[in-house]
Amino acid sequence: MREKYRYIYGPVSSWRLGSSLGIDPISCEEKICTFDCVYCQVGAKGVSSNKREIFVSTQKIAEEIKGLPSLKIDYITFSGRGEPTLAKNLGDMIKEIKKIRKEQIAVITNSSLMDRSDVKEDLYLADFVMAKLDAHSEELFRKINNPMKPMDLKKIVKGLRDFRAGYKGKLALQIMFIEENKAYARELAQIAREINVFQVQINTPLRPCGVRPLGKEGLDIIKKYFEGMNICSPYEAERKKVDSFSRGDTSKPRGSHD
Repeated sequence: MREKYRYIYGPVSSWRLGSSLGIDPISCEEKICTFDCVYCQVGAKGVSSNKREIFVSTQKIAEEIKGLPSLKIDYITFSGRGEPTLAKNLGDMIKEIKKIRKEQIAVITNSSLMDRSDVKEDLYLADFVMAKLDAHSEELFRKINNPMKPMDLKKIVKGLRDFRAGYKGKLALQIMFIEENKAYARELAQIAREINVFQVQINTPLRPCGVRPLGKEGLDIIKKYFEGMNICSPYEAERKKVDSFSRGDTSKPRGSHD
């Protein structure tokens, strides 16, 4: 067993994925993202970028995956300190991991680049894509997610629809409910129905950040607008007991992985 892992971490007990091994394809000291969400647990400071680059080589990720001890894992999940679809070699990493491990692969994305054909092609390789959508209007989108200019919400929603039309795996819409958007659950539910997602993850920021979470009663009210859909939320989900190998650098905040 390797003494230290730089690019993989966990496994964590995830309310969405069971036992989930994390992969950080960005792995920089500062987060690199297209958004600066008010509830980001990695922190407000970071680098804004929409340029796809190779931050970590596919070979280095594969080497750490090969060095794993014997572990029970449900999903291998791309998340980390920034937006994972900014990794230009995301598709190559997924292909390589599938040669090494049998577990399903998930990607947690903020949806900002899903209108791009190269990003779609990479995400088509994943078994489970969890895509963020926190707002129904451009004003609310900018208030909550603080996107880079000139990103706009309509383009992102269209990207989600187009991706869903060609995707053979499971697409979940992850919605982070806070005070600013809790009154717009009906509108967000309508968008989720139009996209025809496999699952809606009704979330609220339970990890330390600059925004207070909604309580269980608040999420229960919101869930009524999603009636008839496959929904899950952190207050009700069961968490598996998981033994983690991560120590040292891998314990730093790595994004919304659980």
